[in-house]
Amino acid sequence: MTAPRQDPLRDPRFFADPYPAYDRLREGCPVQRIPTGSGGHHAYLITGHAEAREAFTDPGLSKDTARFFADRPSNRDLHPAISRNMLASDPPAHTRHRRVATRLFTTGRVRELRPFITRVVDELMTGWRPGTDIDLVADLAIPLPVTVVCELLGVPEADRATLAARSHDLFDATDTARVDAASHHIGDYLTDLIDTARANPADGPLHSLLRDCDEGGLDRDETVSLAALLLVAGHETTTHFIGNAVLALLRHPDALDRLRRDPDLISAALDELLRFDSPISVATFRHSTRDLRVGGIDIPAGYPVLISPGAANRDPSTFPAPNHLNLDRDATAHLSFGHGIHRCPGAPLARAEAETALRTLLTRFPNTRLTIPADSLTWRQTRLTRGLTALPLTLA
Repeated sequence: MTAPRQDPLRDPRFFADPYPAYDRLREGCPVQRIPTGSGGHHAYLITGHAEAREAFTDPGLSKDTARFFADRPSNRDLHPAISRNMLASDPPAHTRHRRVATRLFTTGRVRELRPFITRVVDELMTGWRPGTDIDLVADLAIPLPVTVVCELLGVPEADRATLAARSHDLFDATDTARVDAASHHIGDYLTDLIDTARANPADGPLHSLLRDCDEGGLDRDETVSLAALLLVAGHETTTHFIGNAVLALLRHPDALDRLRRDPDLISAALDELLRFDSPISVATFRHSTRDLRVGGIDIPAGYPVLISPGAANRDPSTFPAPNHLNLDRDATAHLSFGHGIHRCPGAPLARAEAETALRTLLTRFPNTRLTIPADSLTWRQTRLTRGLTALPLTLA
């Protein structure tokens, strides 16, 4: 195993297309030590599918970031609602949070939301006409999940755009001060929103969420942190899911033509679209609490461990010809929603939103095309998520 000398996840070429780098790393060793940042720090990066599944369920890997940084100096100033949410916790605290979150996204609740999702898509596409240009990211992929999650949280319509922008800032890997400031905007806003709702009991989605939190034993701070997680995770990854899926189809005309001719295939195609270009490139922070082995590689205690669903989903040992979009492939083993106790509870809602968006777009504008060459598109500068900054399309 030859470890890279520089952080492979900060190369500008990585943001444009991470898959060649992932292939090289996986071929070298699917679990390897890499440099991170410029301070002489290291982490272990997992790029193999079997190894990623193993790591996702290893109890020796903790998501408790407060525990990791307790004796490590840091100049970060994240709001507690962002730094101490369900994604940054282990059982039993995680179990209580997850029990409440899972209630929000049961099959029945998502089914009840589908008419609202359809109405939102219809409203967003009002005014779209063949021959006109749109930005699919700004005009559909961002506002759809933002509107849905803000409806669940009872966020007034006038506040939604600003809240979405601050959520977007949380993923800016180039400006930690901006990230910290955004976390406080979101945490403070949601604290006020929840306190106001508690002071004015009524019926509605937010009050239903508060009842679920009370029944689940979550206190005020934990309720705010869950709301923040729903806001951030509930729209950022779905935005990238929709954008990445549309781009993948436009770059694979045969697959696009199949779905245009038979939109009922879209639901089954979602797993392959998620596998092919995952909205989550590297999963959220984990660290080793003891010496452990993953994929036959020793990982000492006290190291950050980065699990890459984006890399694992292109592992040829699990998915033959992984760089080819194949709608006939059984891709249900993809890891874009994670695996184990931290698997994304909002996956059913994300799938419902993406399916509705794709079905409506392909039905109304079946011959839509890219307005600019695919290699001119720009991608977010973050290793955590993979998503476009814009997707210019000409409707047809």
